[in-house]
Amino acid sequence: MTLNACSRRSILASAVSAAALSLCAGLPAAHAADSDTVTIMVGGINKIIYLPAKLTEALGYFKDEGLKVELQSQPAGVDAENQLIAGAVQGVVGFYDHTIDLQAKGKEIEAIAVFGKVPGEVELVSAKAAPTFKTMADAKGKTLGVTGLGSSTEFLTRYLADRAGVASKDYSLLPVGAGSSFIAGMKQDRIQAGMTTEPTVSQMLKTGEAKVLVDLRAEEGTRAALGGLYPAASLYVRNEWAASHKDQATKLAHAFAKTMAYIQTHSAEQIAELVPKDYYGADKPLYVEALKASLPMFTKDGAMPAGGPETVLKVLSAYKPQVKSAHIDLGKTYSNAYLTGK
Repeated sequence: MTLNACSRRSILASAVSAAALSLCAGLPAAHAADSDTVTIMVGGINKIIYLPAKLTEALGYFKDEGLKVELQSQPAGVDAENQLIAGAVQGVVGFYDHTIDLQAKGKEIEAIAVFGKVPGEVELVSAKAAPTFKTMADAKGKTLGVTGLGSSTEFLTRYLADRAGVASKDYSLLPVGAGSSFIAGMKQDRIQAGMTTEPTVSQMLKTGEAKVLVDLRAEEGTRAALGGLYPAASLYVRNEWAASHKDQATKLAHAFAKTMAYIQTHSAEQIAELVPKDYYGADKPLYVEALKASLPMFTKDGAMPAGGPETVLKVLSAYKPQVKSAHIDLGKTYSNAYLTGK
């Protein structure tokens, strides 16, 4: 029997409707799967200060906790912070000091696992400038490199200069990123000094292109420069997200706590075996040496070191009027509860 035009249109419409319903039926499951994924933005994933992020993934600790975690990299911590505030990511691996700075701006962010009890940063001075640039007091008239404006490297650089008696109007800051772009900025004399991390520090010291001006990789140097421990690299999230996703927040904290314990009980050589080859390129021995120099900065369990938040608040208040004038509730800037929660 031959179908007329109306019948054919009716059958076609039914088929399209059925296909649409079938497609829609699959959407909730796909959406649910997406919502189960925790996206973490890392402020430079190949920096040793943020090594626990990739290491936790490599060790399988996220999976052990039943988590689906996607790690993304953003060279400047301040840009990662903006992604978090916008809700584009659920967590950031960056510096704890952003939680205090943001609270002064009306945003509630908290660190739920702390990786570094000290910044792990080094203020390097170029070999060319070194003869007349021996301390931060010599920064007057110079251009200093930071990863980005509004970054933790800016916070620390401004504090070190201020403490040395150099006013902000007497030097310039230039965002040069990290790694190769930092090295290029120093080689081209666009910056005479700058703050960076491992493995860039060891690389520039090995080639003789730079010298150490201020070393914040260990407790002794950090206490001397900043007056106490300065908790830095950490996983921070929006307070409201942690409260409404307590199970995920707790599992994340547990995964990172296991990684911190692993770092404490394994050698730099063993750890280096777990990172991607592009982290160290053609010079793995240099990367291992950089790791060795950095291991003392890591916490043993992911907990906030006692007295650390107070040091950070003191540093930020010294030159940031908005922080100084705000009533900062340090209890809302970090939580150890997720580390111990079940």
